[in-house]
Amino acid sequence: MQQQSVDEPIRVLVIAAHPDDPEFACGGTSARWAAEGKEVYYLVCTRGDRGSSDPEMTSERLVQIRQGEQRAAARVIGAKEVNFLNFTDGELAPTYEFREAIVREIRRVRPDCVMTHDPTSVYTAGSLNHPDHRAVGTATLDSVYPTARDRLNYPEHEQTGLLPHKVKEVYLWGAPNPNVWVDISSTFETKIESLRCHVSQVGKAEQLAERLRERAQKVGEPQGIPLAEAFFKVAMAR
Repeated sequence: MQQQSVDEPIRVLVIAAHPDDPEFACGGTSARWAAEGKEVYYLVCTRGDRGSSDPEMTSERLVQIRQGEQRAAARVIGAKEVNFLNFTDGELAPTYEFREAIVREIRRVRPDCVMTHDPTSVYTAGSLNHPDHRAVGTATLDSVYPTARDRLNYPEHEQTGLLPHKVKEVYLWGAPNPNVWVDISSTFETKIESLRCHVSQVGKAEQLAERLRERAQKVGEPQGIPLAEAFFKVAMAR
């Protein structure tokens, strides 16, 4: 198995269900880590092809719009790369096929840290959690352990140079009982700027910054942090 050089930057793979999920969930943290020199990669699992109430919109057109918005937002964050799995919005399930696609990206990117949805959260921010979010969280955790680690899972990967990989830690956003809080005071405005790229989803978003600031203040206040994002961190066994 390939070993990371001490000179290589820490790599973070953000695995999300839809375009705009990375910015809403961990945009401040990703921007901070990118500014600190970590390499941030995005993997978006669906095309976002059903996220519109516009009667004139088609799925084909929406895919082009939302993928363009996601790439623009990632540039604002400082992400190194954005990739899409192109599964259909609203139809995700933690299948073996879906897991293979995630494992392939884990073995290609070889991240130290994976960030994704908490699959246990049925309710989040006072509303029902999207089923795609739960499916991505479950499939990602199953991909991290044990699937990406064990070489006899998807042996065809090895034939193309994709070797087994062991992720060191996982950060779950939307967790009901977080155990890690990240100060995003220095990158909160970057988070807002990145979300404004998602015009098809947030519109002009005059009240977006105020609403998200209030949320970040509420998350950070018990920890004495002005503005925070919270996660449940899982340190993987060495």
